[in-house]
Amino acid sequence: MSRTVGITPEKILQTGFAFWPSKILLSAIEMRLFTELAGGPEEFEPLAGRLGLHPRAARDFLDALVALDFLTRIGSTYANTPETDLFLDRQKPSYIGGILEMANNRLYRFWGNLTEALRTGQMQNEARENPDDSFFHKLYADPERLRDFLSAMSGISHGANIEIAHKIPWAKYKTYADVGSAQGDLAVQIALANPHLNGIGYDLAVTAPIFEEYVAANNLSDRVRFQPGDFFVEDLPKVDVITMGHILHDWDLKQKKLLIAKAYAALPEGGAFVVYDAMIDDDRSKNAFGLMMSLNMLIETKGGFDYTLADCIGWMKEAGFREVHAEPLVGAESVAIGIK
Repeated sequence: MSRTVGITPEKILQTGFAFWPSKILLSAIEMRLFTELAGGPEEFEPLAGRLGLHPRAARDFLDALVALDFLTRIGSTYANTPETDLFLDRQKPSYIGGILEMANNRLYRFWGNLTEALRTGQMQNEARENPDDSFFHKLYADPERLRDFLSAMSGISHGANIEIAHKIPWAKYKTYADVGSAQGDLAVQIALANPHLNGIGYDLAVTAPIFEEYVAANNLSDRVRFQPGDFFVEDLPKVDVITMGHILHDWDLKQKKLLIAKAYAALPEGGAFVVYDAMIDDDRSKNAFGLMMSLNMLIETKGGFDYTLADCIGWMKEAGFREVHAEPLVGAESVAIGIK
């Protein structure tokens, strides 16, 4: 019997053309389609007209979203699915489209240069022509793009933030600081789940208004405050727990170890260091998202990379932390916790 019986190219073709469904979804988010449908089902003609869809493309586009299970259709009436209604309506606090808007506006075109990145080891984003002028420097200089980016970070991190807010034994601590706090979702989720805690969001000063606005919207201004600082230049806040979510993977190995050492120096005896990222499984064969995120760091940063759970545990122990362990959070995310 031929060894090729039962073998098909389906997975190869699906992956090779995966940019088709990806761009259809991203364009739908860009057009705010799911927000338009949040008020209820709509007939084809008025919906297509309001979105500005060309007659040649309109029905194929909307029906492709039905076939991809992002919309439902009864007759010629379209509606959101429960998932798109919850997560892709811009008016809901559960909206995660910010990170997908960034993928559409930036990453989609930069990933077109992946082959070059693989061969050169060089970033392929806005800083491609001037590697010393980092993506973060360009981003933080543009207030509108910065706000969108920080909102996107909340979207991609929200599930993990909620898990951390409930999973860590917070009862034994009184204070915490989220280092690289961005919009502030992790600091907010910890405070919401633990009324006895007082927290700090630590990031560059330019992010302060965005952080403080988000904290105020969650009625936490009395317990969560912003502290400006550059974590490579200044000491970290003196608190019981330091958290870093999606921070370490942005930097090279020397910088990673420096940040871990700075966290150790800032914590009291018995204090905790909490790190989470899409950590790669130790066999490097299962967490595809973590591995692809590491390639995204190749695209986006000068030396950043994602790392395995064993890597993170080893670096934390090298810095002096004891009782270090890692555990899964949600999806591809994992958390490592070390006690000083």
